[in-house]
Amino acid sequence: MQPDADSCCPTKRMGRYPGKEEEMGPGEAEVAMFGVLIPIVSVVSVFTFITFAVWFKHRSQEREAFYKAETLRRITEASGEGAKAALELMREDDRLKRIKAREGMKIGGLINIGVGVALVIFLRALVSNEPVYLCGLIPGFVGIALLVYALFLAPPVE
Repeated sequence: MQPDADSCCPTKRMGRYPGKEEEMGPGEAEVAMFGVLIPIVSVVSVFTFITFAVWFKHRSQEREAFYKAETLRRITEASGEGAKAALELMREDDRLKRIKAREGMKIGGLINIGVGVALVIFLRALVSNEPVYLCGLIPGFVGIALLVYALFLAPPVE
């Protein structure tokens, strides 16, 4: 003997209400699945791109360091003046790195000050009855600290 159709349904709706698959028309389930896959694929793509970008950057830096070391080795082996030239080259390279770092701090400080001022203005216009806009002072003070260090406290570049 067969049981009733209503009693064999394992859900609470007991066959009385249509399920999600039955409510959707033909092809709507595939569209819904495609809508779920788009964010997944985009997140995986972004992280894959970042991984490859970092890997290529490190390979490039490694190759550059190898070529630099090889050039310095050949200069020092060439003659007595080669050692002096290699040391001068290393000093010049170190000086350029310090100048670049200091300029980066100056630019970073200016950007942080700009972000802080813009955040103060934006939050003041958004919420006018509470002092939420004071949060914009945080990046502003970070920018000021970067500028003070880069201009006054950093060791001089010879």
